[in-house]
Order: sequence, then structure tokens, then C-alpha cells
Amino acid sequence: QVRLVESGGGLVQSGGSLKLSCAASGRADGKYELGWFRQAPEKAREFVAAIEWDGDKAFYGASAQGRFTISRANARNTVYLQMDDLRPEDTARYHCSVGMLTRTVPAFYTWGQGSQVTVSS
Repeated sequence: QVRLVESGGGLVQSGGSLKLSCAASGRADGKYELGWFRQAPEKAREFVAAIEWDGDKAFYGASAQGRFTISRANARNTVYLQMDDLRPEDTARYHCSVGMLTRTVPAFYTWGQGSQVTVSS
């Protein structure tokens, strides 16, 4: 079982940057992915980015591509999400998750409680 804890969210004005961290404890076997989803009260859950658990291949949602960068440090059990050029539409709670995340219907094996990101005009 893997436990995930997110940090790094906060308030930022439009055009600013934030870097989220996801600290993982425990071990996971197989070719799983680790990544980020976001959830706003008025919107459906949205895929943001994912990276292979034991590899370098990364995937991005349409709204994140070109502005966000996901990276992994397995030795430190940490995954990062660098968010640049933030927009008010990025306002959401960002959740780290492990599982099969890039399928049309993702399989979430576990996820964290999330970190709030609020972007003001």
C-alpha cells in the first residue's frame, strides 16, 4: 500500500507559478503510473499529468501541456508538478494518485487528500 501526501499549493496571481510535491511512502509493484488530477467544485475531475512509476515517460492533459511539467525522484519517493503561467481556470484542488491513470476510465489505487491551488486575476 502506498500513502501519498501533497504539498506546495497556495494563492498565486494570474501568470504566476507554483510547484507541487507528492511524497509517497510504501512500495508499489508493477508498471503503475503516478500523477496528478484536479477537482474544482463546479467541474468534473480532470487529468493533469502522469509519469511512469519506474521510468521517465510523461503524459499531460490538454490544459496542462506546455505549461506544466511533471518529474519524478524515485530515490526520494517524490513526484513534482511544476506549474507555470497559471490561469484562473487552474483553480482547483490538486490530488496526487497512483494507479493506471492514463486510461479513459482511470484506475486509482490510492490518492492523497490534495493541495488547494487558487489563481486570482
